[in-house]
Amino acid sequence: MRPTLLWSLLLLLGVFAAAAAAPPAQLTLETYQEWCNDSAATHDPLSQLPAPQHPKIRLYNAEQVLSWEPVALSNSTRPVVYQVQFKYTDSKWFTADIMSIGVNCTQITATECDFTAASPSAGFPMDFNVTLRLRAELGALHSAWVTMPWFQHYRNVTVGPPENIEVTPGEGSLIIRFSSPFDIADTSTAFFCYYVHYWEKGGIQQVKGPFRSNSISLDNLKPSRVYCLQVQAQLLWNKSNIFRVGHLSNISCYETMADASTELQQVILISVGTFSLLSVLAGACFFLVLKYRGLIKYWFHTPPSIPLQIEEYLKDPTQPILEALDKDSSPKDDVWDSVSIISFPEKEQEDVLQTL
Repeated sequence: MRPTLLWSLLLLLGVFAAAAAAPPAQLTLETYQEWCNDSAATHDPLSQLPAPQHPKIRLYNAEQVLSWEPVALSNSTRPVVYQVQFKYTDSKWFTADIMSIGVNCTQITATECDFTAASPSAGFPMDFNVTLRLRAELGALHSAWVTMPWFQHYRNVTVGPPENIEVTPGEGSLIIRFSSPFDIADTSTAFFCYYVHYWEKGGIQQVKGPFRSNSISLDNLKPSRVYCLQVQAQLLWNKSNIFRVGHLSNISCYETMADASTELQQVILISVGTFSLLSVLAGACFFLVLKYRGLIKYWFHTPPSIPLQIEEYLKDPTQPILEALDKDSSPKDDVWDSVSIISFPEKEQEDVLQTL
């Protein structure tokens, strides 16, 4: 008996045995075909293509992406295409197309299927048990199905750091505002808690949390000091009591503002320091003036100047400078407003004449 005929007989015996053990209503044609596809894929004469290798499922925040390595064929000019199917816990296999999941992952040449590409709300429900399978196709030929392990988004997701972090320094405090790593539709089943890792620059790190709010205030900090911080999100799933610790945000540093008393002290210190400095400068200037008074007087003494007539002569020697000087030096008519006659005694008059 040929091996193919033997295999067919054994397969029919298995089907009849399953039909006898189960109620007739549970054995449908669709169930039989699915069972045959899963159990006899390696005996399918059309399964002659190599299966895609190293499939990976990326679950980061709200992203749900399936990727794999391409199937290379050296003897074919036509491109290899791929088909992706999915199913939930007890459901049948569905083709990943626009009608079922909102994204077309059937007969595609790309080696990636992004289930969240249509919109942020697209993709599989985050609390569902999802299984994916993949195969390569080329015309009437196809590879065997490659089935990935099932996943639940909340159970297996990688949580990134909080986004859009804004820090407002206050008087001895830091007010931190941010947004969640991704949106959660039903917060009664899952929600985020937040932690803040902070430390004074060069000091010991401290952790504050958990917080449910997206606005956190770090109080009782030292005024006018530089503090560095990181924010971390933690996802909690109530259904299975599972939590996923997220990544820390980048380190950022901020200086706290001074409180009112510290500002008053700073103003007083600045005023006293300025007054003391001015007093010291004034005293030093007064001392230097007293010590070097002669030298300062010499520096500020007006140098001798050339008479105007001589300066004009030096500029233009043709001018009659000598006549102008004689004219200026000629006696002028004396003018008296009053005349007084002074008489001397005779003896004093003789003495005056002798002296002349």
